[in-house]
Amino acid sequence: MLITSRETKRWVIPKGNLIRGLKPHEAAAEEAFEEAGLSGIGCPAALGTFRYDKRLSSGGLRPTDVQVFPLAVTRQAESWPELGERECRWFALPDAAAVVDEPELKAMIAGFWMPTPLAVQRAARRPEGRRYSEGGIGIVRWFQALLPRQGRFFEHFEAHAVTLVAGADSLGRLLQEGADVAAHCAEIQAQEHEADEVFRSVLRDVHQTFITPFDRTAIIDLIGSMDDAIDQMNAAAKAISLYGVTEFTPQMRDMGGIIVEAARLTEEAVPLLREVGRNGSRLIALTARLVQIEGHADEIHEAGLRALFAETAKTDTMRFMIGREIYGNLEKVVDKFEDVANEIQGLVLDHA
Repeated sequence: MLITSRETKRWVIPKGNLIRGLKPHEAAAEEAFEEAGLSGIGCPAALGTFRYDKRLSSGGLRPTDVQVFPLAVTRQAESWPELGERECRWFALPDAAAVVDEPELKAMIAGFWMPTPLAVQRAARRPEGRRYSEGGIGIVRWFQALLPRQGRFFEHFEAHAVTLVAGADSLGRLLQEGADVAAHCAEIQAQEHEADEVFRSVLRDVHQTFITPFDRTAIIDLIGSMDDAIDQMNAAAKAISLYGVTEFTPQMRDMGGIIVEAARLTEEAVPLLREVGRNGSRLIALTARLVQIEGHADEIHEAGLRALFAETAKTDTMRFMIGREIYGNLEKVVDKFEDVANEIQGLVLDHA
């Protein structure tokens, strides 16, 4: 989403000054609503910064640094405070990068990965059609069966990443909105079941395939760490459903934002494994960000537990215990994504 500036009418991202009482990513989300009517799941870990010359009321220019945060948009309002004051428009990523002026912002937009729409994701998960007709020549099919196979490992990895994105999206929406708990929990559980099917397919291919693209242990460790991430999302959803929790702390919502971002990064990284040698530098950059946001999640987790203890320990022990369990599950989700990053880094070191 890009908007036009008031004075020069150039295309920019929604942005503004820091707001007293709000964290930087919360202020960014507030500006996105005021300027473009956007609401969604914000990630507290900045993507990066860019510099531009801010025009002052006196007519002068002041160099200004802007932090950029990813916001997974869940809706756009019908009206918002600055509706009609500026133009706002959705762009494809290459088009957005082309129309903004700032070089650093151009690079940030061009290098961003857009998660696949859910409808496309589900279509992609359907079994692949046969590569030959059932009425084909028998000797050809027999000969094909004797050839060394590499299995469908990359397709399986990518299908599993799809479940991570969909599960993270439902978990992030649940923590952000506190509504439709049953529906979100059911969706997360459905994604976990689909992920289990993919996991079993990988194990079957590992044992049946003559030639594998990576070491068999590395393949199992990678898909295992990915599966652990969706399992932990399901564990968090089950705890929320079991205890009937519908209100979540700011720190829980922030951890949800980090989980959404971690799933997005994983979905970008996994297809690059098809050509790990050529994509080594990009994979290292993506996994470095996964490790970085995991550290950020640890800080948020500790701050959230401290605040929850101070608020409830003496007056509502049960609420503290429930909150601690939810925090623990959310932290484990992010930890599992760090495991995914470590596995991918190991593949890069071995093969790039």
